[in-house]
Amino acid sequence: MRLMMFEDGGAVKLGVVENDEVITVSGDSIPADLLGVIEGGQSVLVAVQGAIAGGTRKKLADVKPALPIARPPKMICIGLNYALHAKEGGHDIPTYPSVFLRMTSSLIAAGANVIRPNVSEQLDYECELAIVIGKGGRHISEADALDHVFGYTLFNDVSVRDFQRKTAQWTPGKNFDGTGPLGPVVVTADELAPGASGLRITTRVNGNTMQDSNTSDMIFSTQRIVAVLSEFMTLEPGDIIATGTPSGVAHARKPPAWMKAGDVVEVEVEGIGVLRNPVVDEV
Repeated sequence: MRLMMFEDGGAVKLGVVENDEVITVSGDSIPADLLGVIEGGQSVLVAVQGAIAGGTRKKLADVKPALPIARPPKMICIGLNYALHAKEGGHDIPTYPSVFLRMTSSLIAAGANVIRPNVSEQLDYECELAIVIGKGGRHISEADALDHVFGYTLFNDVSVRDFQRKTAQWTPGKNFDGTGPLGPVVVTADELAPGASGLRITTRVNGNTMQDSNTSDMIFSTQRIVAVLSEFMTLEPGDIIATGTPSGVAHARKPPAWMKAGDVVEVEVEGIGVLRNPVVDEV
């Protein structure tokens, strides 16, 4: 199933995406938002499926996407998870995932403006597959990890590179307001290959392909990431884990291909869809 949140008549509603339409689903047993669906488990998904026939249909192109989860319990990011990307940044191939956190204040929906801050010109794109946790837990084994995955979505880990490099911790460059496009759809895990492996992942800026790889090239698989994170934290329903970006980022190009106002950046993962956002200057 393909699920999304969208704005309609001043309200944010839950929808199921089929082809080029989004179907509003509601009912006594259906939560108002996607986080509630995730927390409700399989019985709620069955109810959502049953509500499709009676739902109101709109053209997908006519609705305004909202964040799939407005305030995820945690937004966890994995860095340096593709070997060529690690190399282009001058890093060794990691033997343990680089982990950092995104604040919810940095997240924006599909179609919303990516903000290039006034303090920097070094605005970079990063296409990423994102895991959506369904069943929480601690000390999850790799063998059981996929049982804890609800589905997958798209993330663009837009980075302000000079601020990222101000300290050994990447927090400043990864948390500017308006730099975390997420969504628009969440595809349930049953619709994709196990661990969402083997999917083409790309970034386009103004229609030009800048990154082009495959999720099978991740150093740490979905299963491994879930297991490693659960060694030191409790994963919760609705947590989102961005799994890292492949090579081809702007800072590694000569000259660097920083994004600027007027650009349109698109992240695409095979089987999930496209996350598209324009870039504007901070005002």
